[in-house]
Amino acid sequence: MNQETLTKLLSQVAQGSMSVADARTQFKDLSFEDIEFANIDHHRSLRKGFPEVIFGQGKTSAQIIGILERMVPREDIILVTRINEKKARDVKAALPAAQYFQDARLLRIQKKAPVATGVGKILIISAGTSDIPVARESALTAQAMGNEVDTLFDVGVAGIHRLFAHRDKILEASVIIVIAGMEGALPSVVAGMVKAPVIAVPTSIGYGTSFNGITALLGMLNSCSSNIAVVNIDNGFGAGYMASSINHVSVV
Repeated sequence: MNQETLTKLLSQVAQGSMSVADARTQFKDLSFEDIEFANIDHHRSLRKGFPEVIFGQGKTSAQIIGILERMVPREDIILVTRINEKKARDVKAALPAAQYFQDARLLRIQKKAPVATGVGKILIISAGTSDIPVARESALTAQAMGNEVDTLFDVGVAGIHRLFAHRDKILEASVIIVIAGMEGALPSVVAGMVKAPVIAVPTSIGYGTSFNGITALLGMLNSCSSNIAVVNIDNGFGAGYMASSINHVSVV
């Protein structure tokens, strides 16, 4: 339940168009709802400004559908992350309004497009084309949370002139997400150019000694640039969520 729905319910009770008993029914599972295999946090929209996000990896199609069926009547937008194509097809068969973004492995149910309420623009930069799936997960997450989002792909340090060609766009961003595999150098370069906070995302892209992203992660954690924070390997969702939190910090 979000702020808009809560206000509407309370107004209906105040105006007499909804009985107290009916309102009580609406609030019965406001804290959380136990459906045996999941405890759905319906209060999260009120508490944090965005509904609970379903982590699809490790859940069955039936479990994902069961959770969504309880959330859809209450929320305007719901995300399922790390969901594969087979599970997404199952969800779409049960809930035709669902949209699947294969590159990002993300599924979205959206009743209406979110209004951009962030104070500025979030820019998402990928070092290489192979990093784009993680960048897309970040972009879709940030957009769903009410942010204006722009992207810049394949501008890594192997051809750093490609990055500098977009200097104005980079300087205009209020928050920047930089996604890189291999040695993970790009976030340090970007952070050295700007005063905005930079969220670094290491990816598991690279040859053997990249250790599935650990080399990039350690490089980012050891950055000389002070305006960098680092999320986990391939965690585009976490980066998008954090960027949105920063971009809304001045919103009353």
